[in-house]
Amino acid sequence: MAHQHIRPGLWEVTTRSDLLALVPHIPSEHMQQLGDLARRYGLKLPKIENGAATSKICITAEMAKQEIPSYFYENRSGCTVQNATRKGNGYQLDLVCSNQHFQGTGFAQGTFTNPENFSGNTEFDSTVSGTPVHAAAQTDARWIGERCTAVIPMP
Repeated sequence: MAHQHIRPGLWEVTTRSDLLALVPHIPSEHMQQLGDLARRYGLKLPKIENGAATSKICITAEMAKQEIPSYFYENRSGCTVQNATRKGNGYQLDLVCSNQHFQGTGFAQGTFTNPENFSGNTEFDSTVSGTPVHAAAQTDARWIGERCTAVIPMP
């Protein structure tokens, strides 16, 4: 079965997880500190509401041609993609992450329902500042436009 390439342009990505549901319980001054720290590194924290984080990313034409959408996973928090496979419009991959704050491994799979929609899920076992953490997340993405104005392309 032939697979589709995704459409380049501006995408909205929504991730839901149990960990994100805890965000409302973080004191606002701590969230402000996290936001300030992220901005110092050129990052913007996504909007988090009702246990979901929503962000916009720019997918270039070169990224859209990739067999495996590793750009959704790599270069974020020191993660690398391994053992990636694609079959039709679905893919699966292993994640290995290591940085000064956390280390872990995970598994991700997803499906492009058409060139403008994607859904997937991720399971991750990690150690964050010495504490074991298991996280599962559901991700949905949709194409919202051809132009990536005011959005920095992913590295």
